[in-house]
Amino acid sequence: MGRFLYPNEYYTSTYAIDFEHLYNLGYRGLLFDIDNTLVPHDAMSDERSRALLRRLREIGFSVCFVSNNREPRVADFVKELHVEGLPDPQYVFKAAKPKADGYLEGIRKMNLKHKQVIFIGDQLLTDIWGANNARLPSILVQPVAKETKLQIKLKRILEKPVLWRYRKKHPLKDR
Repeated sequence: MGRFLYPNEYYTSTYAIDFEHLYNLGYRGLLFDIDNTLVPHDAMSDERSRALLRRLREIGFSVCFVSNNREPRVADFVKELHVEGLPDPQYVFKAAKPKADGYLEGIRKMNLKHKQVIFIGDQLLTDIWGANNARLPSILVQPVAKETKLQIKLKRILEKPVLWRYRKKHPLKDR
């Protein structure tokens, strides 16, 4: 039960992921959720997220953000992540996660093959379920900040038993 909600890996933070290892495994594209994966809900980019994007670009990754938010939120976040001399990352807004369409659109925007892409997000019921629907490998990360929105707090309650079962066999990683 709930295996369609299981990620391939689970990390304490996006910032703890060994991206060089993922690149060595053949991944060339990263699909990211934004809110509580990289920054707290509705926050703009910070130095840490900008430094991560610079590092990912130096490694050789293409990046695309896949968000259920409206375009102004996602576009403003991406604009703040601008790295001099590099094109801005791609994005998909109103992705309707957990449907697969937004993930597949992100892959198309990066012009990569399906097997070259991995997804990173903080919610089982939208992010990971959607990645599984799109048949993408996924990494679940612990949220950046405590939830403030009621609908997400409720989702977290529903996620707890699934996460508990998953963690019985899969340890939480903190590089």
